[in-house]
Formats: sequence, structure tokens, C-alpha cells
Amino acid sequence: MSQPYSLTQPCRLSAVPRWDHETDVIVVGFGAAGASAAIEAAESGAAVTLFELASGHGGTSALSGGEIYLGGSGGTPAQRQAGFHDDTEDLYRYLMQAGGPDADEAKVRLYADHSLAHHDWLVAQGVPYKNTFLPQRMLEPETDDCLIWSGSEEAWPFAEQAKPCPRGHTPQWTGWGGGRLLMDVLATRVNALGVAVHFDSRVLALIVDEANAVHGVVVRIDGREQFVRARCGVILCAGGFVMNREMVKRHAPHLLRSDDPIGSPGDTGAGIQMGISVGAAAIHMDQAFVSLPFYAPESLIKGVLVNERGQRFINEDCYHGRIGHHILQQMGDRIYLLADSATFQEPAELVRIGIAAAGDSWDEVESDLGLPEGTLSATVEVYNRHARKGEDPLFHKDAKWLTPLDQPPFVALDCRVGYAFYPHFTLGGLDTLPTGQVLTAKREPIRGLYAAGRTACGLPRWGGGYSSGLSLADATFFGRQAGRHAAGGQADRSA
Repeated sequence: MSQPYSLTQPCRLSAVPRWDHETDVIVVGFGAAGASAAIEAAESGAAVTLFELASGHGGTSALSGGEIYLGGSGGTPAQRQAGFHDDTEDLYRYLMQAGGPDADEAKVRLYADHSLAHHDWLVAQGVPYKNTFLPQRMLEPETDDCLIWSGSEEAWPFAEQAKPCPRGHTPQWTGWGGGRLLMDVLATRVNALGVAVHFDSRVLALIVDEANAVHGVVVRIDGREQFVRARCGVILCAGGFVMNREMVKRHAPHLLRSDDPIGSPGDTGAGIQMGISVGAAAIHMDQAFVSLPFYAPESLIKGVLVNERGQRFINEDCYHGRIGHHILQQMGDRIYLLADSATFQEPAELVRIGIAAAGDSWDEVESDLGLPEGTLSATVEVYNRHARKGEDPLFHKDAKWLTPLDQPPFVALDCRVGYAFYPHFTLGGLDTLPTGQVLTAKREPIRGLYAAGRTACGLPRWGGGYSSGLSLADATFFGRQAGRHAAGGQADRSA
């Protein structure tokens, strides 16, 4: 009977009965991070072996819109063609805000300085960009256009510290789901470089010596455990943990208020668990992207969001992921979006937002919602009074979205948590250096171990600052750093 292996318990080097295969670099996971790591390692001259649990490439990256957050150095071709000049320092300042109170300054600095070069690298791999701009606020283009506003760049407080610029770059793909095109392009490059790819292969454990230096993996292929040695390093790119609801319950229980996790079936936290098993630190495990994608239509941004007390809590012109983050901080599940006849348009069917109450006065809407007398009506009165002057002293909504809600009939749209669509995925993961080296709690590198993508905690590490395109930006860019550094790890670990 074969020995049981565990994600949470490494296999000791002394217990390895044989080496079934040897390679320079092992990559675990064939999403955007794993593909980018494999490409960079192979181009650096390393022999690379990639293990993927599923039967094909893609992972969660292939389920995405394919947006990558890019800019700086004066601007990408799409930005420049649309008339924008994106200064590197503006990109840096925005990303520092987006990263939250614990933004990783070293990673932000590296990415801001090299984002334009990363754009060029993507194009060199074969990713097509039409370089056209869509100024409307949207989730992602349904056309094959490229550049969109994909975050809170124009909203308070971000716009106070960084000049706004659109940075969401979507591949030339008609309709939603450009992530599939992105992954097909990267996979083609992986195969062209001769990377040994094994699908339907489950990595069971890391192989470590007595000092917890990583030497390889135990992997099950065709029902048989195999021992694979990595002469240079193992790169964990196995996704996040949103599909492991027990891990979510332990680390981010507030996410259980929604039944809409987004990811691939492989987002079980396996890479994170393997890292922890050899002493790695996992950070920001409570953080997540949580969205209420209430726009488009963008006219609804002119509405007002209130909680079950009838109180505003956010400037409605910020990114929908920031709004979702703040919604889950409200007490109770009742959230309403207020609109009048001038601003109301039917929300997209997928977001499951219906009408909770309607009336010819805000007092009537307030009563129908069962809110205490004078609460909702007072909120709207204060908002309208200032909106007429183009002001929002409470939450600093930009003037272009300010309009008094005074045209009856009035509606309160039902955005209840647990009822409306609140897609979410995790942001926490293994602590890493910009090189991808995995760190212990003392921030000491674990020899031979790297991580990238949602297995690591990278640029996006705070739900309140997330922007569409940050995950793929982080995964591809820092996957490349991990691949390059691992390929250079030629130290002899042949004990």
C-alpha cells in the first residue's frame, strides 16, 4: 500500500524511495501565473516541468475577462491613442492606495517601473490589443475594444493622490471572457518552448530536507505516486482558496454570506497549504474581491446606496469591487440602491437586482421598506440639497455623477446580500518577495520555493482597493519574476 501524502505534511527527502523524474524547475498550476513562470524559466535556459490538476490549461484566468492593469512610462499604445499620458508615479501612487494599509511597496515599485515593458512582453507572446478606448463605465467590453476604466481611478480618495487614467487592457476578443484568448496565447508559447506539461496530475506534497529546503514534489499521475526532483526550485501557482469553503470559513467567514464564489474547481488552497506545511507565512487571508456589479447601465452610478438604517456609506462612483467590500462591512443584509425616474434603468439580469419598493415620494418608499420614519427621507434630502450645488461633502462623489433624485416615481432597488449577485474570490496567500521567493513568518526565504498568482499575496491584497485587471497583472508579471529567479537557482541541493 502506498504511503498517504498530505498537502499539510511535506515528504522528507530521506523518505524518497527514488526519483522518477528530474528537472530544473517545477511549476504547479497552468493558469496565467504558471504559464508566465514556465515561459520565463524556459527562456532562461531551464528545463521546466509543469503539473496541472485539470485536463487542460487555463484555470481561473481562462474564466476571466482577460483584463490586465497596465500603464506608466507615458502610457501604453492604447492609452496614448486615446489621448492619455500615464505617468509612472501616478500609476505607483494609485497602486499604493489600491494595496491598502499594507501595500507591498517593493512590488508596487517594480511593477510601476516595468508595467509598460510588461505590456510589450504580452504583445510579444502574441496577445492582441486593438488599442481602442471605451469611455463608458462597464464591467468589461462586449466588443473587441481594449481600454476601459477598470477601477476607482476617478473616484475619491484615489483621484486626490494620483492623476486618473484608464488602465484596464482587454485582449481583442468579441464578447465577455477574453481570458480564454489570453490563456490560449500563453499556452501556445509554453508548448513552443518545450515545457513538459502533465495534465490530470495532482501534486500531493512538497519534498523537503531537514532544513525545510524544497527539493521537489510528490505527484499522482494515472493513479501512481511519482517523485519529481527540482534542481532549482518549485513554483506554486495553484490559485486561491475560494472553492474550499472550509478554508473560507476559517479565514474569511464574511464571504459565506454570498453563494457566488468565482474561480475554477482547482481554487482549493492546495498551493497555500503546501507552502504553510514547510513553514511559509500566509498573509491577508481575510481579504477578498467582493463585487456588487450594479453598473452598467452607468446611469445607476447617479443613484444612492443605503444600508438597513437608510444611511449612505460609500461614494457610488468608485469601482464596484470597492462597493462590495464596504457593503459586507455593513450591519445586516439589507442594501438598497435609490434611483428616480431620471436615473433608473433596468440593471443587468445577471446581478439579480429587483425593485424592493417604489413610490411618488421618498417618505412612501421609506415606509414600504419598513425603515424608521425620517431616516431614508433625511438621507435623500441631504444628498439632494448638496447635489444641486454639485457637492457631496459626506462621501465626495464626483460632480459628474451628482444629480438630485427628485423626479418621481422613486425606487429602491433590492441589493440584499445573499439575494443579489455578489461574486467573490480570495486575495490572501503566501508572503513572497518580488522575486517570488516564499517567506517564513520571519520573512526569511524558504530555499527552493516560489509562488505567484492567487497562491501568493501580491499587488491586490485589500478588497477596498481592488481594480479589474490587477490579478492578471500580478499573476503574469510576478509569475515571470518567479520563473526567472527559480531558473537562476543553480545552487547544489543534491544531498
